[in-house]
Amino acid sequence: MWDIISLFKESLPSLISGLIVTLRVASISLAIAVILGLIFGLMAIGKSKALKALSIIYVDIIRGTPLIVQAFFIYFGISSAFDIKMHAVTAGIITISINAGAYLVEIFRAGIMAVDKGQMEAARSLGLSYSQAMQKVILPQAVRKMIPAFINQFIISLKDTSLLSVIGIRELTQSGEIIIASNYRALETWTMVGLLYFVLIMLLSYFSRFLERRLTI
Repeated sequence: MWDIISLFKESLPSLISGLIVTLRVASISLAIAVILGLIFGLMAIGKSKALKALSIIYVDIIRGTPLIVQAFFIYFGISSAFDIKMHAVTAGIITISINAGAYLVEIFRAGIMAVDKGQMEAARSLGLSYSQAMQKVILPQAVRKMIPAFINQFIISLKDTSLLSVIGIRELTQSGEIIIASNYRALETWTMVGLLYFVLIMLLSYFSRFLERRLTI
């Protein structure tokens, strides 16, 4: 019988627990991904052909393979090859970080390239080194323009965490599966899980659009 209200009350603790794990994994992963994106983004626009090639290889491999395959490779493949016991959450964070980082490379590259070239020339003429000019002049301007893109990537990573249930992470999606296993009410349970994702993602989307409007003023 369709009684989603009572089921929601019963399932709320489990759903909240799963949602917290989802947010934690996505947040930590995005923080790491930003670092990866910055490093490989700078490599992509640098003068070194070797570093540029390394950046291209990283981006092409990650963007050219499914996230679920990457999760299996890290959690099962690496653990087996090096005989190490990796926690599922750790493997999940590594997977999402590497995956999101590959997409942030292009965001960083485009953001940096969008800054007027005269800014770098002016900074260099004032005696700043390339790294100093990048750190103090170029990146602050570029990052300001990239903030909405970071939020959009966070939304994507948030949705991607649902795939991590396959390696045993009890995030929101797996919490839903566990609830269904105990009450066999799949329609109501997946409706609740879907609504939680929808509300969270809509709030983040509105926030992203709000920031985009503010930053373009």
